[in-house]
Amino acid sequence: MRKFYQHILALVFAVDEINENPKILPNVTLGFHIYDSYFDLKMAYRNTLDLLFKSHHFVPNYMCGIQKNVGGVIGGLSSDTSTSMADVLGLYKIPQISYGSFEPATNDQIKVASFYRMVPNEDLQYKGIIQLLLHFGWKWVGLITPDNEAGEHFLQIIEPMLLKNGICSEFTEKFEYHLHFTGNIFDLGIKNIFQLMLPPSKRKQSERKLHSLLQRISFNNSAGDEITLNEHGKLAAGFDITNLVTFPNNSYIRVKVGRLDPQAPAGKELTINGNRIQWHRDFTQVPPLSLCNANCLPGYEKKKKEGEKFCCYDCDPCPRGMFSNEKGLETCARCPPDQYPNEEQNECIPKKPNVLSFGETLAMVSTFSALLFSLITAMVLGIFIKHRDTAIVKANNRSLTYILLISLLLCFLCSLMFIGMPNKATCPLRQTAFGIVFSVALSSILAKTISVVLAFMATKPDSTIRKWVGKKLAYSIVLSCSIVQVGLCAFWLATSAPFPDVDMHSSSEEIIFLCNEGSVLMFYGVLGYMGFLAIISFTVAFLARKLPDSFNEAKFITFSMLVFCSVWFSFIPTYLSTRGKYMVAVEIFSILASSAGLLGCIFSPKCYIIVVRPELNNREQLIRRKT
Repeated sequence: MRKFYQHILALVFAVDEINENPKILPNVTLGFHIYDSYFDLKMAYRNTLDLLFKSHHFVPNYMCGIQKNVGGVIGGLSSDTSTSMADVLGLYKIPQISYGSFEPATNDQIKVASFYRMVPNEDLQYKGIIQLLLHFGWKWVGLITPDNEAGEHFLQIIEPMLLKNGICSEFTEKFEYHLHFTGNIFDLGIKNIFQLMLPPSKRKQSERKLHSLLQRISFNNSAGDEITLNEHGKLAAGFDITNLVTFPNNSYIRVKVGRLDPQAPAGKELTINGNRIQWHRDFTQVPPLSLCNANCLPGYEKKKKEGEKFCCYDCDPCPRGMFSNEKGLETCARCPPDQYPNEEQNECIPKKPNVLSFGETLAMVSTFSALLFSLITAMVLGIFIKHRDTAIVKANNRSLTYILLISLLLCFLCSLMFIGMPNKATCPLRQTAFGIVFSVALSSILAKTISVVLAFMATKPDSTIRKWVGKKLAYSIVLSCSIVQVGLCAFWLATSAPFPDVDMHSSSEEIIFLCNEGSVLMFYGVLGYMGFLAIISFTVAFLARKLPDSFNEAKFITFSMLVFCSVWFSFIPTYLSTRGKYMVAVEIFSILASSAGLLGCIFSPKCYIIVVRPELNNREQLIRRKT
């Protein structure tokens, strides 16, 4: 029990130093008695009573003599011993100074005014243990405690703290706490009771003075640390974490590497003979690892092993779309919306923009096609204007032909608004502009078809239809059918207009820049109305396809409406099944294909006669073919 013998020698040395120095306690001589509790609480109570009353019969509150009265008591290292002593000493207001550690629960029990703790709160030790384990990365530890209440209390406090900080214990060993335990793991200490003795005439007075002194004690010890007791009689200080650095000549110095005190700044310094010097990395020691298994590499996450503690785990690759960029992460994380994991899943990389820009091949083909068809439409319009007085142009209502050709020209040009980065100008206009222009084209075709039917019916004798035949009817049909689409588009823009948007979730590696249609119902309403006009035109043209007119357009309109309906009926499922620039390309193709179908089916036969067979483009040929 060399450690406990050192405590006794320290007490003897301190008492001798005080007695030999008249400046410390003048006219006062200190003495002491040392009692051993033998690790037995009954013996601690017995020795305390013997200390107070000097009688083997232990008659409380009765003293046979006035010699060797107690001025103060130093408790044992064990909290059990000091607590037992405090139960008795507190009744008589005799100061008790404790220099051993106390569990927090026991600390709460000792609330007597005569009890003074000379060690910091043990809560700091628990926090210090956790800090050290985390600092060295020790996540797999064993716990060894004495098989008593103190050991149980230690486990109750430390195990939840270990669990909270991701540390688990491989084993918990308890050992019998005997008097002659000499193990090297724990310094159990011996439970000694030290008695301070004063001259009998000064006992009461000294007790009061000692209380007064302890309650306002404040000084610096030889190490330069401030010693102060708070209002609860506890030392207001923390714990230093120290390490011994050994040199080749077997000499060593004590290194203070930190402070277990939340109110004191942490630091690293060397202390040699009271002089502080700079901490050097040469003294740093590499700690051993204490893990159940190796840390998971970046790109992996922990998977708990069945039947094992949480510190033992397997390393599984991160799930699709997730990553981990550090060793030993519990779970993988998701990248920010504008990033995605790389192939190794250990970092996030920016997503690529998905937009049909003018520099892409698909966009260049679409632009070339739109401009080519626009040029062809303009040429056809020029041909019809140049030959406006010919029979074939007059027979098919020149005004409606001009309106139809201009509408088709604008439809081809509208497709260009779908190319490029969506913005606040193009998003609201591209769908509504195309919807209105194409509705005008379909209205013109419907007016042409109805005009053909009415013109044939007007040739019958005594027909009342003649008054309906003319340009006014055609213009009324175009205007009335177009104004409905204009109203739908205006309502769409006023209530829920399309706007530029981004879609970060449909594609794992791309950010899709798109025009959000605002109201999907209005979008399909505009398309549906164009389909309605196409179906009406097809129905009327189909019924009039066999009318005896050499310049009858009904059969050409019938075929053009079949092309139109085929394109747009196939557009809807294709549009819904694609995303990003390919969705835009599908709509551009539908616009170009349907417009080109109308242009080719309706005007190519007329242009052939006007340009290639001009001899057929006269009134005589028209009358001859009719008869």
